[in-house]
Amino acid sequence: MAIGDVIVGIDIGTSKVSLIIGEVNNFNQVEIICSTNKECNGIKKGKIIDENEVIQSLISVVEDAQADTNLKINSAYVTIHGKYVKIVQNSIVKEVKDRYSGITAKDVSSAIMQAKDIDIPEGMSIIDIVTDKFTLDNGKVVTDPVGNFSANFTLKAQVVLAEKDYIRQLFGIFKKAGLDIDGLVPIALAERNLVLDTHELTDNVMILDIGAGNTDIGVFEGSEFVYTNTIPLGGDNITNDIAVVLNISHDEADKLKKQYGLAMKSFIDNDNEILLTTCRDEQSSKVIRSSELIEIIEARIEEIFTLVNKDISNQGLKPRINNVVLTGQGIANISKSDVVGKVVLNIPVKMSTGRATSTVRPGYRTVYSLVRYIASRQFAKNVSSNIDTQSEKGNVFKVVLEKVKDFFYS
Repeated sequence: MAIGDVIVGIDIGTSKVSLIIGEVNNFNQVEIICSTNKECNGIKKGKIIDENEVIQSLISVVEDAQADTNLKINSAYVTIHGKYVKIVQNSIVKEVKDRYSGITAKDVSSAIMQAKDIDIPEGMSIIDIVTDKFTLDNGKVVTDPVGNFSANFTLKAQVVLAEKDYIRQLFGIFKKAGLDIDGLVPIALAERNLVLDTHELTDNVMILDIGAGNTDIGVFEGSEFVYTNTIPLGGDNITNDIAVVLNISHDEADKLKKQYGLAMKSFIDNDNEILLTTCRDEQSSKVIRSSELIEIIEARIEEIFTLVNKDISNQGLKPRINNVVLTGQGIANISKSDVVGKVVLNIPVKMSTGRATSTVRPGYRTVYSLVRYIASRQFAKNVSSNIDTQSEKGNVFKVVLEKVKDFFYS
């Protein structure tokens, strides 16, 4: 981490745009300066359907953050859904310039730059290079080779690609909102160090982030980022199902989902009566059993896991996954979602118990994990976003004049 760096992170979700400003303190921890969000309905099923809606939400959330911090935000790091991302594994053997002086940061940076030399599929562009591990000439594996004496070393890395058309669309939207994009980070990659326990970081794990309108998949084999994708279903679909099936308002459906949130009918203790107050049937009110409500919730959650199961099976990944970790607001209040997942996937499933998860409000976990991810990147001299600060007299001073953003490395 670079002490003093100020990082702006933005997550554009299905229901809202969230922003966090974090600063790396003297203890190499991310200290939150500001967190804010604004409702946004410009994205459906992971696609931007209303650019103006997204632009206005971006402008609004930035204005709130600027008013709260007395900073002017010029750029930010942004999350990207897995559906737009492809991961390519690459391995580079790097000869050390002077083996008797030890491996230098320059040797490592040069190897990282070499890792991007791959055949890039048409329509894709490199957005990140993730350093996985380094192997010295004696076979020793290290996470940071700088200072080690070795004639050469092998870098194993993941080259992260994203669809050019979507990148262009995002950059255009941010430009209209008066912002530059510092970098794009897949949601699952950002969340890994936040939602996983220490032992899970070395296991073969699938992260499922079930949000309002999407479920993001991230598969990791130890530290290796293997696969990511997006299923266009989430918590809002459960709410919509309840509203349609019971013929009630969306607000009442959402309230019932949170109040009676249970993912399996077989776990009902008391099949009590529920009075519907916004029923659009002939009578304005109607009484149902709680089991009828739970049945609707169960069906949709089962479908989400069924689609995930089909996706990882088609990729040939399912036999390699030892555990599944759930996170996301879409299922945060729905008990026994993990049990449904275990039944459908036939893999152990649990809710996230990462130590840092409980310290962050659920609505900000994705964007907070983004800021943490950027702050913790190895071999980067400067990851600060481009911000200005205003003095008491109103004069504007540049905090960051230049940035090296070529894959975040210098």
